Amino acid sequence: MDTVKDTINTLLGRKPSGPKVRYGVVGAGWISQSSFMPGVGQTSNSVLTVLVSDDAEKREKLGKQYNLKSYTYDQFPQVLEDCQCDAFYIATPNNQHRRFAVPALEKGYHVLLEKPMEVTEEDCEAILAAQKKSGAKLMIAYRLHHEPGTLDIIERVRKGDIGDPRIFSSVFTQNLKPENHRAKQGFDAGPIPDMGVYPLNAVRNIFGLEPIEVTAIGFKTPGHEFLQMEHDTISVTLRFPGDRMAQFVVGYAGATGESYKIVGTKGDIDVNPAYTWANNGINIAYKIKINGKEDSKSFPETDHFGGETEYLSECILNNCDPESDGEEGLLDVRVVIAIKKSLEGNGKTIKLEPYDRKKRPTLDLAKKLPLAKTPTTFIGRDSQQPSAD
Repeated sequence: MDTVKDTINTLLGRKPSGPKVRYGVVGAGWISQSSFMPGVGQTSNSVLTVLVSDDAEKREKLGKQYNLKSYTYDQFPQVLEDCQCDAFYIATPNNQHRRFAVPALEKGYHVLLEKPMEVTEEDCEAILAAQKKSGAKLMIAYRLHHEPGTLDIIERVRKGDIGDPRIFSSVFTQNLKPENHRAKQGFDAGPIPDMGVYPLNAVRNIFGLEPIEVTAIGFKTPGHEFLQMEHDTISVTLRFPGDRMAQFVVGYAGATGESYKIVGTKGDIDVNPAYTWANNGINIAYKIKINGKEDSKSFPETDHFGGETEYLSECILNNCDPESDGEEGLLDVRVVIAIKKSLEGNGKTIKLEPYDRKKRPTLDLAKKLPLAKTPTTFIGRDSQQPSAD
């Protein structure tokens, strides 16, 4: 690449050479294989061209299946020089996000980064600094920001359908298998970063506010000693401005379940299922009660991963900033860190500085794409059980 073009790409972010944004996938675990890679095929403006993985079998089989140029992690600097893609989807373990996001952004590549953004605020700030330096697009993969049901719920609360929203309560659990890598990595790969970001992100955007106090307690479930973490189940209480309260429980040692309830001064909304994606005929649905009158609503299945990718590609092609940007990712991570501190302090309440975020999800972000066909088998030992992503 010549010097002038390289400078433009670095300052403004890479402009796709064709009508579709070319994506490289970094990390070929379950979420990439089951959902992201098939989902790209549902979009009108995106295509896969590159795979980065340290698993030779994945590089060979997925590379052949999707016609990708494949590299190892250590070859990532070469990936950046080869210019075979315009953007990267990064789905490595959480503590490896900075390793790939920063050099990609600094080179002007756009990044769709799986949540949580990283494991420390310092790492998040480094990613943000790289994005600001180049002007490339950075979007955190909050797929529910494009899911019609979730956006409808946020809009109804915002319009005041249930009055003043006062209380949010959620339970999100799964029964993690011993061989899953999340069972062996402690807090940073545990139920809070993996699952807790869902109720946390939901309530932040439903209330349209940022929490100011965080309190957490956790325990280890008897019979689940294989989970190499201090707490496999954690309860979190958040205080928001105006004395609004949120509470959620997430865990790796219970039957699969996901729901949340919003209680306002005029009514309430029960959401179940709440966080999943429609790969098994499951779609977001809710019941609403206003002044004693009940109603329910269910939403058509849509490909969440195709939807978020199509949206980011639109932002790249039209040179506009994504809604779920790096600031959104950092605001979740600062609460995750506060939860960790509270657990370390045996339930000590951690205060957070007030923060006013201007961007919030809106109805016009909704995407309705047909479902991709889910693979029946997955490649690699780490690809056999889903995380929450």
